[in-house]
Amino acid sequence: MSTATTTTTIEAPVAAYTPSAETLGAVLALGERPARPSPLSASLTFGWRAMLKIKHVPEQLFDVTAFPIIMTLMFTFLFGGAIAGSTSEYVQFLLPGIMVMSVVMTTMYTGLAVNTDIEKGVFDRFRTLPIWRPAPMVGYLLGDAFRYTMSATTILIVGLILGFRPDGGPVGVLTGMALLVAFSFAFSWVWTMFGLLLRSEKSVMGTSMMVLFPLTFLSNILVEPDTMPGWLQVFVDVNPITHLVAAVRGQMAGDPDVTAMTWVLASGAALIAIFGTLTMRLYNRK
Repeated sequence: MSTATTTTTIEAPVAAYTPSAETLGAVLALGERPARPSPLSASLTFGWRAMLKIKHVPEQLFDVTAFPIIMTLMFTFLFGGAIAGSTSEYVQFLLPGIMVMSVVMTTMYTGLAVNTDIEKGVFDRFRTLPIWRPAPMVGYLLGDAFRYTMSATTILIVGLILGFRPDGGPVGVLTGMALLVAFSFAFSWVWTMFGLLLRSEKSVMGTSMMVLFPLTFLSNILVEPDTMPGWLQVFVDVNPITHLVAAVRGQMAGDPDVTAMTWVLASGAALIAIFGTLTMRLYNRK
């Protein structure tokens, strides 16, 4: 009886291939690693993104073109005869105020844009990029600064057609518009905070309207505060929109109001310091 001998061959395990750092570097980075973008470069890039959104959806410009024209014509011919006796005289008083009203009311769209990007998930993508943290927020505001300028320019053209003649000349007009755009840039930080804080576009719009309507209508935009009740004048006198209108109106009339300009610059700096800080805290925790 023969005994069969079975031989079992055990193969040695094959070591897994581990690429070296040099090999990975050659595959993943064929050139030098690009430098991290500066805060200014990143902010301008996001500002250009906001401009491209306007290019692809030009209907967004309706609120800074058609809406200001409608408001200027409506208030001029509705109140001109009753308040000033003629539309040509009233437009001299009204136009700087209606310019402020139109631009300030469009600042809420910054919060809507932020909230929309959050809902679409784009917001999370921005947070993963190796960029300056506030760059997306600053980009929103830079894009909206173009909208503010377009709105103010549209109203100025309509006003000139209606008979508005600024005694401050081109320099006074440009200075007043620059002051308005700068304050609106600062004021927009309020809506970036609400865009991060609230859950939907409707909530952002509803909240902004609750704030903007009292600020704009309870001011010196349409009439002089002297005609208002005493208790209302107390609010009007501390309303930052009142001081903004006075500053813009003074620049365009060739009679700068230094006190109003100081109020505007101080309140703008306070808005950026307070709401800019709150916005970035919410942005980092979102």
